[in-house]
Amino acid sequence: MFWKLFQDLALNISLIVTLAYLMTRTKLFRRMLLGKANTQEKLFLVFFFGCLGIAGTYSGVEIKGALANSRVIGVAVGGLLGGPLVGIAAGLLAGGHRALLGGFTALACGIATLVEGGIAGYAGRKFSGNLTWKRSLFIGMGIEVVQMLIILLLARPYAAAWDLVKDIGLPMIIMNGIGISIFVTVIHDSLEEEERIGAVQAQKALYIANLTLPILRLGLTKETAHRVAQIIYEQTDVAAVALTDREQILAHVGSGSDHHEAGHVIQTLATHQALDSGELKLAATRIEIGCADPSCPLFSALVVPLHFQQSIVGTLKIYRERARGISPVDWEFGAGLGMLFSTQLELATLESQAHLVNRAELKALQAQVNPHFLFNAINTVVSFCRTDPEKARHLLLQLGDFFRKNLKSAEKFVTLREECEHIRAYLAIEQARFSERLCVREEITDEALNWRLPGLTLQPLVENAIKHGIYPMSTPGEIVISAFVEEDILVVRIGDNGVGIPAETLTRILTGVEVSTSGLGIGLQNVAQRLLILYGKKAEFVIESREGKGTEVTLRIPPAAAAERLGFLE
Repeated sequence: MFWKLFQDLALNISLIVTLAYLMTRTKLFRRMLLGKANTQEKLFLVFFFGCLGIAGTYSGVEIKGALANSRVIGVAVGGLLGGPLVGIAAGLLAGGHRALLGGFTALACGIATLVEGGIAGYAGRKFSGNLTWKRSLFIGMGIEVVQMLIILLLARPYAAAWDLVKDIGLPMIIMNGIGISIFVTVIHDSLEEEERIGAVQAQKALYIANLTLPILRLGLTKETAHRVAQIIYEQTDVAAVALTDREQILAHVGSGSDHHEAGHVIQTLATHQALDSGELKLAATRIEIGCADPSCPLFSALVVPLHFQQSIVGTLKIYRERARGISPVDWEFGAGLGMLFSTQLELATLESQAHLVNRAELKALQAQVNPHFLFNAINTVVSFCRTDPEKARHLLLQLGDFFRKNLKSAEKFVTLREECEHIRAYLAIEQARFSERLCVREEITDEALNWRLPGLTLQPLVENAIKHGIYPMSTPGEIVISAFVEEDILVVRIGDNGVGIPAETLTRILTGVEVSTSGLGIGLQNVAQRLLILYGKKAEFVIESREGKGTEVTLRIPPAAAAERLGFLE
């Protein structure tokens, strides 16, 4: 009887593990594991795990007026994955059902099920994100020990309870502990596999985005669309790839290219819907694709809209050669790629603005946008497109704001407040790149904020501090921007605790000698030269630096009227 009990419980576990695998296929279950389930969904999960516990009761083995069962597995897993509320509620449902079935252990088993659900819930909260199979095993065996103790405490007559626990205690402790561990392991393995697939797809999308970046800089034309479609087709296993504008096919590469040709008018209803709604659309069958060629090998397609500012400028289409062949992985991949392409089209316009800035406003002042900054900014925005689209959008707006201020500020005077806003737009990109490695602190008086100074005076200094002071360090760095008015002079200090400037290099910078190492000194010399031209000797530009300790640049800027007499003020 003892060994048969092990066998019967093992059979019950195999059924429950099968249910565990099926559960991992549902979006609801994944939402719960990610902590995104709403109240209605949690109620459904309580009902599910409670019913799983009830199923464990009915599949139990009758022995000595009681049941050796796997009821605890459903309740415990509900608690481990859903938290205390789910565990307790599922335990109440399954335990209440057991109490109503009767028998000398009915009340004890009902209370034990409730207690087990609560313990599992609190254990799940404690080990959230680190619930290994070993922990699940020990938790499962531990709460089964609790159940045996409750039976001994509450079930009467005591002799019958002791006789029962001697027979069912060890089999239930071991087998239900194993069942809980297997259940949790199956679920986590399934999610890890899904995350791995998602990571591979994200990596592939970013790789494709990097390959297509220089192409989409030129805009969305037939030539660029064909080159982009060719890259996607070569890097994936899809049947075909197409790009359209709002009216016609710009490029089609892969199966069906003999009759899906560039210049043809868009026929697929899903494409028109995507252009109108701005949402991904699915053409699940050949009929929905709408191709008039009876030999067309394409049977399903995903249509991804491409956004530019507030409008939809075209679509990306991914085809499969079987009906309903677009998988959830294809959907996520297409959505990520479409978002990246949309961002690249936005950045193409920003880059065009940057070229205008270089040729016109900033040419005379030699305050041009560092191309490395633009490249890094693009890569930073791209990296957030899949993981945090809202942040990517925010950074894109900041980048646009940065270029707009560059365009407007190069040859005019602005307030320190406006100059600080320009710096913050620049820092939004840099802090997204460096994360915790870069801390920026402002110590600016209200009186200083209204002081007028030449535009683009401070941003090159902040950029220099980051690039040549903070970036080379392996530890976090800090930049402090302070400003105050002293004796009718604006005093601005920009300091960092970075690597500092070697004494020999600093001497060359101060004497105006060109420094060839990674552009160090160019931004500093430009600012110093501008102040000299505008204010003569009335303005001061001082650099103090100690190698390994950091650098501090101090500006002393007189009122704007001092430059107005020289005819530089608008």
